[in-house]
Amino acid sequence: MSRPAHSLSDLFDQHAQHVYRRALRLMGSAADAEEATQEVFIRAMPELARLDEEEPVRWLYRVTTNYCLNQLRDRKRRREILAERHGELAGRVGGERADAQMTLRALLANADPQQATCAAYVYFDDLTYTEVAEVMGVSRRTISNLMDRFRAWAREQLEGESP
Repeated sequence: MSRPAHSLSDLFDQHAQHVYRRALRLMGSAADAEEATQEVFIRAMPELARLDEEEPVRWLYRVTTNYCLNQLRDRKRRREILAERHGELAGRVGGERADAQMTLRALLANADPQQATCAAYVYFDDLTYTEVAEVMGVSRRTISNLMDRFRAWAREQLEGESP
């Protein structure tokens, strides 16, 4: 077994700030971003040997995005369970004067996972469709289709929330 070219310490020193900023954009909370950063590097430990072959930045970026989107979905599920127990409306997107990022986070938590991942790259990171296709390992046309479906679905969700 060959020794990994990256030590966890080196990987953390070089990339922790990037992972944190990515998580902060997606999660919207410094505490959640710190937790996500720690979790991403914990997940990196068993993957150090594999990171020799694959660019570590791309891998960390993908793991961070997936972790954060999963956390947003889990958070939504917990709110729904609590709301059901207390007889409240569950899963509302928006609310009074919710800002665009809060609305987008709520939409991402409810969206199809592949569409949500794609939309997060486009809206939070300002990546082009070509860049998203490269990160996700699919064609640009697939990204275009995913974004079209996400936008149509989001429009339906938001129109359903209007009084």
